[in-house]
Amino acid sequence: MAERSAEPLPACFAGLGAGSPRPRQKRGGMFCSVEDAFDNKTLDFPSLGGGGGGRSRGSATPSDGSSSPAPPPPRSPGAATAGGMSDGCRQSEQLLIKGGKIVNDDQSFYADIYVEDGLIKQIGENLAVPSGVRTVDAYGQLVVPGGIDVHTRLQMAVMGMASADDFYQGTRAALAGGTTMIMDHVLPEAGTSLLAAYEQWRQRADSRACCDYALHIDIPRWHESLREELEALVKDKGVNSFLVFMAYKDRLQCTDAQMYEIFCIIRDLGAIAQVHAENGDIIEEEQKRLLDIGITGPEGHVLSHPEEVEAEAVYRAITIAKQANCPLYVTKIMSKSAADVVAQAKRKGTVVYGEPITASLGADGSHYWSKNWAKAAAFVTSPPLSPDPTTPERLSSLLSCGDLQVAGSAHCTFTTAQKAVGKDNFTLIPEGTNGIEERMAIIWEKCVVSGKMDENDFVAVTSTNAAKIFNCYPRKGRIAVGSDADLVLWNPRATKVISAKTHNLNVEYNIFEGTECHGAPAVVISQGKVVLEDGNLFVTEGSGRFVPRKTFPDFVYKRIKARNRLAEVHGVPRGLYDGPVHDVVLSTKAVPTIAASRIAACAGKVPAVPVRNLHQSGFSLSGSQADDHVARRTAQKIMAPPGGRSNITSLS
Repeated sequence: MAERSAEPLPACFAGLGAGSPRPRQKRGGMFCSVEDAFDNKTLDFPSLGGGGGGRSRGSATPSDGSSSPAPPPPRSPGAATAGGMSDGCRQSEQLLIKGGKIVNDDQSFYADIYVEDGLIKQIGENLAVPSGVRTVDAYGQLVVPGGIDVHTRLQMAVMGMASADDFYQGTRAALAGGTTMIMDHVLPEAGTSLLAAYEQWRQRADSRACCDYALHIDIPRWHESLREELEALVKDKGVNSFLVFMAYKDRLQCTDAQMYEIFCIIRDLGAIAQVHAENGDIIEEEQKRLLDIGITGPEGHVLSHPEEVEAEAVYRAITIAKQANCPLYVTKIMSKSAADVVAQAKRKGTVVYGEPITASLGADGSHYWSKNWAKAAAFVTSPPLSPDPTTPERLSSLLSCGDLQVAGSAHCTFTTAQKAVGKDNFTLIPEGTNGIEERMAIIWEKCVVSGKMDENDFVAVTSTNAAKIFNCYPRKGRIAVGSDADLVLWNPRATKVISAKTHNLNVEYNIFEGTECHGAPAVVISQGKVVLEDGNLFVTEGSGRFVPRKTFPDFVYKRIKARNRLAEVHGVPRGLYDGPVHDVVLSTKAVPTIAASRIAACAGKVPAVPVRNLHQSGFSLSGSQADDHVARRTAQKIMAPPGGRSNITSLS
């Protein structure tokens, strides 16, 4: 008997079960449960009248099941195509991502994703979607939330020079590496207010950025109107994070007292305090000493920034923040000892977060002694990369186990000519390294490929934790209905070698040169549009949106609020001591003075009523006493009290 040729099934039947990459398994026995038997299925009713055959698996064709696809739109000059689709389809705002494994920080599952108007509209299998939707084949790949780089410095001016990568070039490179949102630092120039600097950065980013962005504000100096500026930024500008410096003496460095005041203000506003932690006083003295003995090259930078000055400053910052009951975010964890300080404080319950960066996870400081001055200078950043070659391994371990929570890039690049400003004096070398494009691949290579973390932890440290800490979750950092359609199709089997010849940056050196990474983004979707496919970028200058952030993120402030309730202190009720007091003479320098600004800075504390210091002498050359206006009572003399003699004459 001749075999009948299989006739093509209608699309409504051919599509059943095609949404799941796992084949439905047959079970033994008619009463055995069948996996997925009771899952919702969707029939493609419009295709019933078309008579067309079902779409083959993984093809990049419209999902309406029609046999003759419409002609593609005109292709722009130089635009490459993939899967038979033109660049015009990449700009479609209706996408069906089919067959991938969705990975969030807490779970992984197989499902399809329908994207429309820049948002995730549906998640499931066999989704009912409009006809003509662009289908993105995700079989065999991980679909993860777009990365969030919490630390960049694009278009920042140093000694009158702008960094090599501006908002266009920097965000373009970010998208190439799978990052769909950045958080850039605003550093006001001398004489510029925080609000004016914020407006400058917004103007630069709005016209140049290719992906969504938010802003941190750096506080370069303390002044009396600081509280009003911070309040305006929080309430009107959508900023909820501020950074203070413990280094760069006489330029940006804050004193401990100023840090305490600022932390109190930040706590009251419900924002996040960030800190660049290094002991600026020791660094300045070491720089002078090294220059005096003739060390002028890049090695002088790391020698003048020993690991201990970072660890000491981190410990001091955590101590000050704990006393102010303010959440603390430590940027640029570069050494093992600094990371250990954060980890120990975290384990004790302190609300502190640590941020290693791409450079500290993927490189070390041995290159500072390179014979090639330009190569050595390319690694100059503060805090410096640790010369200890075991540091990246240690930091990746702490990041994998949760003692460090977020990985940024601190991307701030300068060309060799710009770095050469400090060719005769290492203190003049502009500081900064690359990492915005390499961040996600380096973390995958160092943490996931090595077996230290799984795919869910990878999502947590590259996007979700940042979104929770800085209060843009679940709009960012999660794949869920209603979230922004910032997605990355991650290919864990791809192999890429990092090189300055192929990176998307404006600098001659890449500090990760020659590093082989097993895992890379295959497709990147930003704001619901495909911006990277088959290695080709399709970005639009100025398309990036500013993402405002609200204060008091629950992920951070639930513990702060609880501790604030428990932190109330009460004095011990006791009688007035009116016994003998030893006479001493105090100089005016020995009497502490309290500035009015410091009292006003901590609004949550009730100022104590001033009372006489009974430990100070009441003697006066005029014969009058400080408490002459207080009524005196009759003295009582007890000759032999029960239980022995005592200097306390009154217990009431």
